[in-house]
Amino acid sequence: MSIEPVLKLGATYAQGCGCDFLVWAPHVSRLDLHVLSPFDRLISMQQEENGYFRNRVKDAVPGSLYFYRLDNALELPDPASRFQPQGVHGPSQVVSPFFEWHDKDWRTIELRDYVLYELHVGTFTHEGRFDAIIPRLAQLRDLGITAIELMPVAQFPGSRNWGYDGVFPFAVQESYGGPLGLKRLVNACHQAELAVVLDVVYNHLGPEGNYLARFGPYFTDLHRTPWGEAINFDKSGSDEVRRYFIENALFWITDFHVDALRLDAVHAITDTTARPFLAELADTVHREAERQRRRVYLIPESDQNDARLVSPRDVGGLGLDAQWNDDFHHAVHALLTGERDGYYADFGTTAQLARAFSDGFVFTGQYSRYRGRRQGSSSERLPAERLIVFAQNHDQVGNRCSGDRLASSVSFEGLKLAAGLVILSPFLPLFFMGEEYGEAAPFHYFVCHGDPALIEAVRKGRREEFSRFAWKGESPDPQDEATFLRSRISWDLREEFPHKHLLALYKELLHIRRENPVMCRRDKNNLEALVSDQPKSLCVRRWHGEEQVIALFNFEKQPTQFGHAIPAGHWERLLDSSDSCWGGSGSDLPALLDSSEETEISLPGSAFALFGIIARVC
Repeated sequence: MSIEPVLKLGATYAQGCGCDFLVWAPHVSRLDLHVLSPFDRLISMQQEENGYFRNRVKDAVPGSLYFYRLDNALELPDPASRFQPQGVHGPSQVVSPFFEWHDKDWRTIELRDYVLYELHVGTFTHEGRFDAIIPRLAQLRDLGITAIELMPVAQFPGSRNWGYDGVFPFAVQESYGGPLGLKRLVNACHQAELAVVLDVVYNHLGPEGNYLARFGPYFTDLHRTPWGEAINFDKSGSDEVRRYFIENALFWITDFHVDALRLDAVHAITDTTARPFLAELADTVHREAERQRRRVYLIPESDQNDARLVSPRDVGGLGLDAQWNDDFHHAVHALLTGERDGYYADFGTTAQLARAFSDGFVFTGQYSRYRGRRQGSSSERLPAERLIVFAQNHDQVGNRCSGDRLASSVSFEGLKLAAGLVILSPFLPLFFMGEEYGEAAPFHYFVCHGDPALIEAVRKGRREEFSRFAWKGESPDPQDEATFLRSRISWDLREEFPHKHLLALYKELLHIRRENPVMCRRDKNNLEALVSDQPKSLCVRRWHGEEQVIALFNFEKQPTQFGHAIPAGHWERLLDSSDSCWGGSGSDLPALLDSSEETEISLPGSAFALFGIIARVC
């Protein structure tokens, strides 16, 4: 970086010393600080090298509102604003860094033990605020969740949004409860022994309230993203742009005690430099975590199946920690629903699902019909804990025309089958809020923009996005508040039939995953996946030493025989999804099984079963 980052970007308050203001604005020749409260005055900012302006204001205190005035004309919020109490077009506010934390003994959990629960703050509860999540943490912990993953909380326009239209990366959304609300939530999570993963967006900024380009070359027209101008990570001025986003990552980790960052759509980050931004980000974050004697993880989302993202630096990787694996989802979804439109055109066989179980990525260099080119690299050498798998997430639900969840496409037995596939895999499981009890409410795409032209552009963009799928009907209006309200989940369903049985099944599966001496290991090397497409079935055998488990999955709607699926030996039935305690018709499988070479197992349609050797708990 061009200058030593002695001061933090934005407004940094220190009791007794006043407030330091630092902003990068190489596009302007003069910059003034317009402080609106506690009394109105204009303060000249001192220009320094490389386009930085700074000043210390002794009487600026937490709660003070301010703008920056550019070249004696335009007044704009701080690009590194910590809080926007009046929205994206209003003044920035000085925030106190002081907070009474109660997590001094918290050092987070090992990556291998992550069980992630993705949620959207605005629709997870009817209140739609950080504080309303806290009373639900005990239920998530009791389920077996070890980490909650928050969709982006950086300030976006209006009061409702997925969060990917954020325009102030350092400012916590006002309608969610602001910075204090987020700190209270993180504090409570750590007291409940839950890690916190925060979704951050470093590939673009939203269109409304995006003023960064007025200050400096934060964007480049040499690259494009699906959402507009690309962030400038490799052209003139990119050193300071990198500083801005790396400092943002450190901000969440140090000021908010966040345990991991989910990096949105890193395939949309174009960087031609010898030391990529993502590698620099990984190095800096891991170094800071080591300094704090903590574990902090970076979890990229990418649709490129690029193993280099999470490969170590010394073998040519970027050094990130774990990545989302869309291939696993696509393989599961295509088998369960029969959909073959859009990216599902490349999926639909049990052999692909077996590959996802045993390797990770399905496409590791083969030709993709959907993309019209070869796709992916091998994930064979990646440890299982480097990949995150799911049957649902915000993208795979919300980016459907009707925002319909899996519960709208498959039977109750199919929902249980999906749970078994994800949880009994060797990878890190992720669930989307409400999935654990079969939430029926859709999760729509919604916004709250103020510009009529932008609102219409969003509507048009959604229609075009769905053109490669054969979904019927019109997508709900993203701007309509009713679209947002329909997306709120219903916690009362957890106590109703058959939802309570699905919830109990998730809990039991996570218990087995955590306690069984084979299932508790994130090991895809000691794994064998056998398939049949006539009928469609999958048999997964996992072992550690002399201990073994066998998972049988039937994707047909009618009963299927699994010939020679159980190796010779003495086996115990650990779980049968057809059992009445899971809302099924009742199990016909024996509790104990002495298998021989002729042993056959019959499973009902859309069912799975797990057998294991009795062994000590990990």
